[in-house]
Amino acid sequence: MDDGDGKGIGRAVLRAPVAAQTWREFAYLLVGLPLSTLYFSLAVTGVAVGAGLLVTFVGVPVLAGVLAMCRGFGRVERARVRGMLRVPLADPAPVRAAKGGAVARLGALLKNGSAWRHVLYSVVHLPWAVFTFSTALVLWTTGWSLLLYPLWFWVFPAFTDLPGLPVLQNDDHTFYLDSPATVIGAFVIGLGLTLATPWVLRALTTADRVLVSGLLGRSRLDDRVMELESDRGAVVDTAAADLRRIERDLHDGAQARLVALAMDLGLAKEKLAEDPQAAARMVDEAHGEVKIALQELRDLARGIHPAVLTDRGLDAALSSVASRCAVPVRVEVDLAERPAEAIEGIAYFTVSELLQNVSKHAGAGVRGASVEVWRSGDRLLLRVADDGRGGADASGGSGLAGLAERLDAVDGVFVVDSPVGEGTVVTAELPWRGRA
Repeated sequence: MDDGDGKGIGRAVLRAPVAAQTWREFAYLLVGLPLSTLYFSLAVTGVAVGAGLLVTFVGVPVLAGVLAMCRGFGRVERARVRGMLRVPLADPAPVRAAKGGAVARLGALLKNGSAWRHVLYSVVHLPWAVFTFSTALVLWTTGWSLLLYPLWFWVFPAFTDLPGLPVLQNDDHTFYLDSPATVIGAFVIGLGLTLATPWVLRALTTADRVLVSGLLGRSRLDDRVMELESDRGAVVDTAAADLRRIERDLHDGAQARLVALAMDLGLAKEKLAEDPQAAARMVDEAHGEVKIALQELRDLARGIHPAVLTDRGLDAALSSVASRCAVPVRVEVDLAERPAEAIEGIAYFTVSELLQNVSKHAGAGVRGASVEVWRSGDRLLLRVADDGRGGADASGGSGLAGLAERLDAVDGVFVVDSPVGEGTVVTAELPWRGRA
């Protein structure tokens, strides 16, 4: 540790007793006891009454009301943590009831795990609040009283018959803090307690934060549900965009070409009797248009799901994509078996779009690229690299961001490493799911 670090720690220790954070934490612990007493009293009484009334239907709404009340306590506690401890804490997921009116809402509340965790917090927090309140108050008052004792010890001989503060009594003998040595000793002890108290308060409030976040915050299940809902939205948006793209390609490409072809064949039919040579030329042109339309339909079908992927797997499909790239591409696929069709399709289209990006930037210094696919445990890994100028941006709105959203929707990972002047390396992970 250098001198700068030592000085910084020393300043932090000396400033801690008067820091705003310390005073907020002290106030948080003091307010916690009366609030916890209220929570405990209402929660225990409510649960006892509701449980006792369960022999009748009245107990059900009573218990539901207690759960709703405890969720309200949780809102107060989360607000205290955010405001006094400056800790961001997410609210738990709301209680969601299926259609069915008040009875369905009562059932959803009674089955809600987060609501019961709020009840548990209301019960178990009281003993902890008693301990933290007592510890904080004793350390705070004792430390500051002894630290400032040289300023107020004169009160005893001036206004009482005592020579100083009595601290120890043994039979008929009482020990007073009345001499210069004892006054200085009290100051030193008070200084030590005052400097140590902020760190004790920090430890107590840290435990409180863990308790609040564990019982009153958003659970991992809630986070997972929200993540899946977000991913589902991304999948729906991607599917809708793909359908619009297919519709646009059909309308602007093959469909328009087939309409023109039908018109040309109609004209050739009319000219067949009066000008056979012109009709033959028109039929020959129509034959060329048919070939072009067929090629467009093949390209469109390949964009939906290529037949080579279905028949021969990723190795052959990616080799086919690589052969159409504007730069030489080395393909290595090391898979002992094929993954599930959905995962295989996502892997194919991910590599395909990345190689399309390579082709688009072939004029920007890209001389070659590589594609590697392998399995590691329960993950399918893809790596696409090029030797271009780098600087690829994976921020929102780019094609790379769209790929990242697609992979995230299936619990995948998408990482772009593209330092300027050093090429681009894209690594993707997908969950391995074997074929049924």
